[in-house]
Amino acid sequence: MDDRTFRNAMGKFATGVTVITSSLNGQVRGMTANAFMSVSLNPKLVLISVGEKAKMNSVIQQTGKFAVNILSDQQQALSMLFAGQLKEERNVEFAWMDGHPILPDSLANILCDVDISYIAGDHTLYVGKVTDIYMKEGDPLLFFAGKYCTVAGLANEG
Repeated sequence: MDDRTFRNAMGKFATGVTVITSSLNGQVRGMTANAFMSVSLNPKLVLISVGEKAKMNSVIQQTGKFAVNILSDQQQALSMLFAGQLKEERNVEFAWMDGHPILPDSLANILCDVDISYIAGDHTLYVGKVTDIYMKEGDPLLFFAGKYCTVAGLANEG
C-alpha cells in the first residue's frame, strides 16, 4: 500500500485533539497531536507519539516533562497554530501549573514526567507518568478524515 492509502485508513479513526507543551530554558514549545492515549490506571500513565524531526522531541528528551492539553471545540485555532497550519504570528498566553506551561480553557491539562521512551519507526513514543490533572467542562475538538469536527457536527451527519 502507498503512504496516502495508509493515511486515509488511519483518518477513519476519529480522535480528540491535543496540544503537547513543554518548556526548555524559559522558551515554551507546543505541537498539535492526536496520537495520545491512556496506558495504565495504576500507575497513571499516558502515551504520546512525537515525530523524530519535531522540535518537541528534543525538548522532551532534555526536560523529561510534558503536558497534554485536551482541546475544547472552541480551541481549533490553537490546534491549527501548533500544527503549523496558520502562518501569521500569534501571541499565545500560557498558564503555568507545577512548572508546566499549559493552555488555559482546555478540557483537561495532564502534567507528566517521562517514565520511558521508545523509538518506533519515524516517531518516539513517550510514556508519561501523570503527576497532576486539571479539568473543565465543555465539548471536545475532534479530528476525522483529515478534518476538524465537533460532537454536534458528527451527530448531525449521522
